Amino acid sequence: MTDANIQGSILEQEDVENSSTVGTINRHEFTIFFDVTNGNPNGDPDMGNMPRIDPETGHGIVTDVCLKRKVRNYVDITREQGEGHRIYVTEGAVLNEQHRKAYRSLREEDVDKAKELKPKDRAEAALLTHWMCDNFYDVRAFGAVMTTKVNCGQVRGPVQFTFARSIDPIFSQETTITRMAVTQEGSDKEREMGRKHIVPYGLYRMDGYVSGHLAEKTHFGPEDLELLWESLENMFEHDRSASRGQMALRKLIVFEHASKLGNAPAHKLFERIVARKTNDAPARSYTDYEIEVRTADLPDGVTVTER
Repeated sequence: MTDANIQGSILEQEDVENSSTVGTINRHEFTIFFDVTNGNPNGDPDMGNMPRIDPETGHGIVTDVCLKRKVRNYVDITREQGEGHRIYVTEGAVLNEQHRKAYRSLREEDVDKAKELKPKDRAEAALLTHWMCDNFYDVRAFGAVMTTKVNCGQVRGPVQFTFARSIDPIFSQETTITRMAVTQEGSDKEREMGRKHIVPYGLYRMDGYVSGHLAEKTHFGPEDLELLWESLENMFEHDRSASRGQMALRKLIVFEHASKLGNAPAHKLFERIVARKTNDAPARSYTDYEIEVRTADLPDGVTVTER
């Protein structure tokens, strides 16, 4: 048996003891629709920061990492690094120093000067991983690979996002902007010019998953799940930028199962959600679309909620 498997079995034994205090959740799938007006929702640094586009179809793309960043930011500013709500991946963070906090909490000796730290045994390895899950919201939600020189193990998160994709192909527009100032002294110009990439309008869809089985392992409980929904509903409200234009979450649809393992295949539930344009003109607002959620004849043990 590998070290990872041994550590996993230890975590499972401890999860049985902790599940009653944290609370358990069942499996969920969810879909969000969000839109952008005159902005760049997710620039591609390899393409001069142009909006990400599927080159074969022209549909717009927003990465899962981009959306997770917004969730992390919302939790950070609303929970202010409170107990159980620290954020592991923050701007400028040194991940080894985040791991060192777990060693500092569990060991009596000084660990601040050690360049490398590894668990002394399998029991300590499990404790270190659990400490990271219990203290960092994004670790217990999204998981983390923490097998660095300051080793805290690896966590597979119960919450998984997919890439968001626009409902229709988008049009990436390049606009020229001017600045009434120059960069360097002595320039013979009185102003400088630049370029800005925008999408006039795009409606995007992202599907996501919450595993009840993995949630039990990382101690991701009902309060954490409610915070996830809250973060998704408000993630654009605290992420304003001139480059991103106007962005808003338009709809959050949640499928809840009656068991941890689920009562229906996820893809069949996602197929019940259909977005379509209501006219032939280029879309320029959310009212140019209608979103249908087919709730008739839902599988037994599955309920749907629109937020």
